[in-house]
Amino acid sequence: MIPDTKSSWLSTLRHDVPASLVVFLVAVPLSLGIAMASGAPLAAGLIAAVVGGIVAGALGGSAVQVSGPAAGLSLVVVDLVQTYGWRATCMITLLAGAVQLLLGVFKAARAALAVSPAVIHGMLAGVGVIIALAQLHVVLGGNSQRSAVANLIELPGQIANLHGHKVAVGLLTITVLALWTRLPKRVKVVPAPLVALLVGAVTAWVFGWDVTRVDLSHTVTEWAFPVLPHGDWHLIVGAVLLVALLAGCESLLCCVAVDGMHGGRRADLDQELTGQGVANMVTGALGGLPVAGVIVRSTANVQAGARTRWSAILHGVWVLVFAIGFGWTIKLIPLEALAALLVFIGVQMVNLGHIRKVHGHGEVPVYVVTMATVIVLGLAEGVVVGLILAALLALRRLTWVTVLKRDGDDGRLHVTVSGSLTFLGVPRLTHELRTIAPATAVDLDLNIDFMDNAAFEALHSWRLHHERMGGTVDIDELHDEWYSLAASGARMFPVKSPPKAPDRWWLPWSHRRRPVRPSAPDSAEAECLLTAGAREFHRRTAPLVRPIFTELARKQQPSHLFITCADSRIVPSLITASGPGDLFTVRNIGNLVPRRGSEPHDDSVVAAIEYATQVLGVHTITVCGHSGCGAMAGVLSGGVQAGSLPGLRRWLRHGNHSLARFIETEGDRLHSGALDVLCRVNVQQQLENLRTYRKVDEQVRAGKLELVGLFFDIGSARVHMVPPLRPTAERTVSF
Repeated sequence: MIPDTKSSWLSTLRHDVPASLVVFLVAVPLSLGIAMASGAPLAAGLIAAVVGGIVAGALGGSAVQVSGPAAGLSLVVVDLVQTYGWRATCMITLLAGAVQLLLGVFKAARAALAVSPAVIHGMLAGVGVIIALAQLHVVLGGNSQRSAVANLIELPGQIANLHGHKVAVGLLTITVLALWTRLPKRVKVVPAPLVALLVGAVTAWVFGWDVTRVDLSHTVTEWAFPVLPHGDWHLIVGAVLLVALLAGCESLLCCVAVDGMHGGRRADLDQELTGQGVANMVTGALGGLPVAGVIVRSTANVQAGARTRWSAILHGVWVLVFAIGFGWTIKLIPLEALAALLVFIGVQMVNLGHIRKVHGHGEVPVYVVTMATVIVLGLAEGVVVGLILAALLALRRLTWVTVLKRDGDDGRLHVTVSGSLTFLGVPRLTHELRTIAPATAVDLDLNIDFMDNAAFEALHSWRLHHERMGGTVDIDELHDEWYSLAASGARMFPVKSPPKAPDRWWLPWSHRRRPVRPSAPDSAEAECLLTAGAREFHRRTAPLVRPIFTELARKQQPSHLFITCADSRIVPSLITASGPGDLFTVRNIGNLVPRRGSEPHDDSVVAAIEYATQVLGVHTITVCGHSGCGAMAGVLSGGVQAGSLPGLRRWLRHGNHSLARFIETEGDRLHSGALDVLCRVNVQQQLENLRTYRKVDEQVRAGKLELVGLFFDIGSARVHMVPPLRPTAERTVSF
């Protein structure tokens, strides 16, 4: 955990010490402001900063997360201080730390991530609004009220009775905070909160303004050990759990966010929760605020170049040195400047980035309702309401059923049911099915991952009724056969089917679960299969890939020329996991590349090679053969298998060089695996044939073009690399 090598210490001196100083400058003003917003002694904020840095930094599971007093917990602390007093609040913090410690020891940290971020972000936004409204009264020279609603109601009267000097200090502080972000990066090395408080303090001192100042002396000298709170023990236990869970969730979510900011080792969430628990036990015992991972300090730490946990630890040491040696300077800070800092922080807690994220996931209602409930009713009530709403939305999504109806070209009605079919979706399902006219021929596609008994009974009952009325219902299950199993009386799965991609697109027509009905004589069945496939593409696939094809419609820019056999069993995009626009493909009998000047003359493959290399600028040419190739069987038989097919016999002459190389290495005695050996040798020979073209050979020698050989074993569905006879460049090709 602690670096012990010379290089590690040098890295700490070079990266972590400067970063710790930056975080220290951020932490001091924020800690004082949060203590003020919490209704706690200002020294409690510094104690929490010291403990969060040293204890949580040393014992936590994240190398770069910085812990300290968190604005999101200030509303809870205010209520606890007003209800039980400060010393009892410290005991609640200590007990909350013990709960966190136990949760970490029993590996329960991951469970905290099950809380919807929309609830956490909405809670923080609500707390931010409450802080901003309360401290705005202090900025204007008055006193904050007990609730956010009261602060809002009393605000017009406060504005009407401004206190000039106090308002000036507050507005000056907010102005500095707002403008500091627009300055050059080298200037912004000094944190904005520190500069804003210094400007406010110096201005008030220079002009002799009448402002209220901070005094820390009595809070340091009158420390006493925490006491047990008195009152209803149910409420006390609830308060302990609330502090433990809110601080823990905020720390773990911050931990996950910080992991995305750096490329180092990921955080151990259980260890982090354990470290947070110990830190809260220590800060509670010493009379500090609750501790949590703080995104503002952690972000500053990462951006300042921190590499290890030494940055967080040292920042706590610097705060301790400051509090002991220079704590007297804090009394020079006007309270109005601290209040202005809190107003600015509160407004920033309504984070537009968070709103955009929850909007992208359709969770704005959870965010807004949580925020509004926190503002109007309180923090605990807001969190509970938010969690309930998030659970209801999740339940709605998990049980939502989509029913799409479309008239087909074949005169049949195509109905697609998607989602999870449970009793909650039965009303919508039956409503949609009852709108289908009697005697209609219906193709019903079930793309579902679960069906309970109520849904089966409703669907089966409708099917029987519809068929009695002269209609037909053809059910095709695209995921798992829930309906078929239920209809046969088989035991149903107790849980949802695991998600999987629709498999119809790569299945041969002969393997489709619902056979295509030819509307024409048997001789036209192939056309019916194609048109049915096109309809299925339009219905299911086209909407998904249309944006890709819209972009590709402007131009193609493939990276590979892919030469393979015309064999129907070879699907290049399937075996290479490629998509539209990736492969410029040439298919012929035997994946042959005629040598330059060879007979019979053929320009089709040459034209594709020239266009791919000189116009499209592909970087790779791949020749892909396969097992059991009929063309190579014809070459191996000396053209006998081509029979009376003169065009095929002439074309297969381009495989004679492959046969000669095969005989050279294997001899003229055939064995059971001879055909597949020839298929592999043929790939190597075609790579050699490519280099008979001057432009191709020049690009290969220059390292601008790579030649790759592949062999697809149809029986095992595996793709193998085939090394070229000569290296294509200094690079090597591998999977």
